[in-house]
Amino acid sequence: MAKLVWPNPPHMDLFSLKNKTALVTGACGLLGREHCRALAEAGASVVAIDVDEAACQTFAAELGPTHLGLSADVTDRASLERVREAVLARYGSIDVLVNNAAINDMFENPALAAQQSMFEYYPLDLWRKSLEVNITGVFLCSQVFGAVMAEQGRGSIINIASTYGMVGPDQSIYQNERGEQTFYKSPSYPTTKGAIINFTRYLAAYWGRKGVRVNTLSPGGVENNQEPFFIQNYSRKTALGRMAQPTDYRGAIVFLASDASAYMTGANLVVDGGWTAM
Repeated sequence: MAKLVWPNPPHMDLFSLKNKTALVTGACGLLGREHCRALAEAGASVVAIDVDEAACQTFAAELGPTHLGLSADVTDRASLERVREAVLARYGSIDVLVNNAAINDMFENPALAAQQSMFEYYPLDLWRKSLEVNITGVFLCSQVFGAVMAEQGRGSIINIASTYGMVGPDQSIYQNERGEQTFYKSPSYPTTKGAIINFTRYLAAYWGRKGVRVNTLSPGGVENNQEPFFIQNYSRKTALGRMAQPTDYRGAIVFLASDASAYMTGANLVVDGGWTAM
């Protein structure tokens, strides 16, 4: 019987990011840190990008000496161009971009959160700020860093969306044990995340022939010290019966960044514990 021989490279090597440079925006946030750790563990040199340079540098140092922390405003093209030049000077290429930076509304006064988050009273300035960061920021990062990939003839862009980019928010999960509406999921986050999914399709079609793959990762809600009633309400709506842990998206990020997904572009990878299946 002939010996079974795997094609080159072996299938597990497809997940390796060795000798690749990966940029992550919003790198100092809850999921941003996990994205960076996953990419670093897969062998990539990670550039952690966020607004606080000291925090970026500290986090990059935690990852190891081959990684870099840089500050940038994703809504400022000049800021992003400075990052691009610094990255190319140090590493010579840009192979992976994770567009993770985003605003998810938080209201300082819990007593006013329910009214301020209602569509009827939602502030126009918050709407505009979310559009600027969540959509324009992804546009600019893709334009500045993705153009390098197109010139190289290779690269992977991963846009972080959400289950709320595909379905309308269930406002009942924000009701406490007494039936009080503590908060409404505001209109800007679902709107911007839905836009990201179709922007992904646009870029995939536009840059496909130049070897740049563009995909969306749509995560579900992450448990992060929320009120117990919310965790219970959310978990009840998922097939797996729980919220995500921050580490639950590591495998998906590495898959989309690596050659393991070499024939995948324009897709939306949903990792939500079955929220959208219910």
